[in-house]
Amino acid sequence: MNKSELVDGMASASGISKAAAEKALNGMLDSITSALSKGDKVTLVGFGTFSVAKRAARTGRNPQTGKEIKISARKVARFKAGSKLSDAVK
Repeated sequence: MNKSELVDGMASASGISKAAAEKALNGMLDSITSALSKGDKVTLVGFGTFSVAKRAARTGRNPQTGKEIKISARKVARFKAGSKLSDAVK
């Protein structure tokens, strides 16, 4: 499923126009992105939790040459599925 298919599903499920559904989806994604960039956690009960985790610096290997390279530390977005989502996928 891509973004346009998600917008179509949201519009038909809620009885609103596709434009309104896309606006709502973009607003939600912007809000989640903004919260994560501040280091906050976003919890949608039953669906899951978006959070930011720190990934430590490490040594990697170039697969073509086999030469060791340093990979710097960074922050990454994480998602942990909630109970209702996990049960629906089973």
